[in-house]
Amino acid sequence: MQTDAPGKTLHVNGIDLYYETQGAGEPLLLLHGGSGCHDDWAYAGRDQFVREYTLITPDARGHGRSTNPGKTITHRQCALDTLALLDHLGIQKCRAIGMSMGGNILLHMATMQPDRLAAMVVVSPAMYFPEQARAVMRQVSPDNQPPKEWETMRKRHKHGDDQIHAIWEWARAMADSHDDMNFTPASLSKITASTLIIYGDRDFLYPVEMGVEMYRAIPHSALWVVPNGSHGPVFLDAAPQFVQTALAFFRK
Repeated sequence: MQTDAPGKTLHVNGIDLYYETQGAGEPLLLLHGGSGCHDDWAYAGRDQFVREYTLITPDARGHGRSTNPGKTITHRQCALDTLALLDHLGIQKCRAIGMSMGGNILLHMATMQPDRLAAMVVVSPAMYFPEQARAVMRQVSPDNQPPKEWETMRKRHKHGDDQIHAIWEWARAMADSHDDMNFTPASLSKITASTLIIYGDRDFLYPVEMGVEMYRAIPHSALWVVPNGSHGPVFLDAAPQFVQTALAFFRK
């Protein structure tokens, strides 16, 4: 059952897309990672970002409080959902930060409609899914999740266990997906937004060489490799440096 929440819901592309806005100033779009929700930003600098920007924090389709009757999730479709949200809010151009899945969504947005993003920070994104990521995806299953993980997921996702099952099934299905995340240097060269790429040098999904490849392909880009960083190396104790680096990048 969906509980009361401070945000709003937009019916778009066959789903109810939940989002929250907070703060003052120019808009900053924050896109969470796969199996996460908008609340995850509380652990990655939200309270600092809101001091300078109006934050827009949606739940991707099928995540958090957003519905997904068709069950299917692609990063490309999530990009279309997010662009529709910006249209609804009357935002022609903004800055954005995306975490993993959120970074992948931003890559689609920045290549679909380059003029919509002035600058973006993409944390642990993927040009494509390498074999080491597919091997991890194949191991994901609702049947092998410990009780603690179920408890964590139930706090994030408000539409019951069927929603959580669907998220894990989607994560496993990505192991066989080849047409959603398949960016080439030529396609990334279309991006006009100033782009900061953040990679951990110990990322278990995507090798740091992929971050370098993106850096070389995106015209106005910078690369920050986080020492001893895993996938999404910007949470909790790492958040202060992440915020400082991201804000400095946006000020340029």
